[in-house]
Amino acid sequence: MKRYIIILLIILATGINGLSSPSTSDTSVYLITCAPGTDTYSIYGHSALRIIIPEKKSDIAYNWGVFDFSTPNFVWKFAKGRLSYMLDAGSFDSFMQIYLYEKRSVYSQEINLESSEINELIGLIKENLKPENKSYRYDFFYDDCSTRIRDLIEKVVGKKLIYPPDEIKNVPTFREKVGEYQKIYPWLKMGIDLIMGTPGDKKAFFRDRMFLPIDMQNNLSRAVINRNRKMIPLLQPAETLLEFDPPRVKQRFYSAPIFIFTLIFILIIFLSSLLKKHKLMRIMDSLIFTLFSILSLLMIFFNFFTDHQQMRNNLNIIWFNPFIIICLLCLLFRKTGQIWFRIVFILSVVFFPVMVIFPNAVNISFVPVIFILALRSSARGNFSWNPLSVDMIAGK
Repeated sequence: MKRYIIILLIILATGINGLSSPSTSDTSVYLITCAPGTDTYSIYGHSALRIIIPEKKSDIAYNWGVFDFSTPNFVWKFAKGRLSYMLDAGSFDSFMQIYLYEKRSVYSQEINLESSEINELIGLIKENLKPENKSYRYDFFYDDCSTRIRDLIEKVVGKKLIYPPDEIKNVPTFREKVGEYQKIYPWLKMGIDLIMGTPGDKKAFFRDRMFLPIDMQNNLSRAVINRNRKMIPLLQPAETLLEFDPPRVKQRFYSAPIFIFTLIFILIIFLSSLLKKHKLMRIMDSLIFTLFSILSLLMIFFNFFTDHQQMRNNLNIIWFNPFIIICLLCLLFRKTGQIWFRIVFILSVVFFPVMVIFPNAVNISFVPVIFILALRSSARGNFSWNPLSVDMIAGK
């Protein structure tokens, strides 16, 4: 219900652009920064531009973060990375109603632009509002609701815009930056770490970090404009338009992924010992390898069949590998498939050095899951050193 109300507000606001003529000297432009929400799509915050033209009694919010839930094959296009986002222009009051309803703080900072720069900005937005230009292919790291605003500011200010020098040490990665917003949602963080590939482990320098609205607010607040050798802050101090306490999420250790997966691992060790020579062992393994096969297919899809560049070259495909699917087929058709299980075991063990080499790229919650895979694949691989090896006659 909440989502439909938000969509309705956006639809009511659509189509108002207020840019029919060049700005006057008292036109003002503001960077609007919205605090994170609690829905998955809103935990990173949001950015918009606000342009006030008093002469026209125009107060419009320009928002590059809109997408249409009614898009045909919405889920498939989202997964493939082919979902189009668009620029929407609407009443600023309507824009604010959304964040009042969601109880999210909103901050405003006037951008210190000259009249000629404001006119150029308005011209660029008018061009962007044309039907053939409104939509764009969303890229979480490099082309989103925040980077679109950053790029416009850079274009109208030009070389006069000066950023602080990049840090040399302790530069965070893209994964670490998004992880800051996910830390109160451990299951979400684990899921993102699972599907995010090595592009997420690139260094996110000063300008790069502006794909996150709060980081863009902070970083643009440190930028200056060189006007006749006088350094003018790009943004004026922030004004709070709405203020709410940040969302509080109770974190209980017994509901954390690593705790739950560790308990499951212990349970599987117990059942492996108890059912070692029982036909129920095959049913348990079939369930386990079915789940792992689904995740293996997910790894294949995101590595080779999606346009989301952030999900390519995913190291998790080493342990969530296609050989798991062959193992499942062996179980379903009552074949021993010893060699395939041994390959899966070896690959799961190989992944542990990868975790050491790339400690920030692998979620610690994966450890008990990898142990489960190693345990059952080694048991089915019938290694002589494993006391839980399955009796291939009774447990087949």
